[in-house]
Amino acid sequence: MTLDKLIEIIVEVRETPELRDSISSDADIINDIGIDSLQLINLILKVEDEFDVEIDFDEFQMDELTSVERFFNYIKSIQEREFKQKDDALR
Repeated sequence: MTLDKLIEIIVEVRETPELRDSISSDADIINDIGIDSLQLINLILKVEDEFDVEIDFDEFQMDELTSVERFFNYIKSIQEREFKQKDDALR
């Protein structure tokens, strides 16, 4: 999982290839990049598939989208938590 891969997914969902070079890690996914509500759902579904995570909509906070890097770190935290749960279950 890399920040570049997340940016690639955002560009794919946004359907604006020229956006790729202008997205920075501190770009706000909603306000700067312009992801709308339908695109947000598609983004989350693609992230779940690509990074093998499950985003719980009951605990998800829109604040996680205030920057690409913050969303990336949120995804990493889910991966780490899910890995630990699987590891604990195997013991």
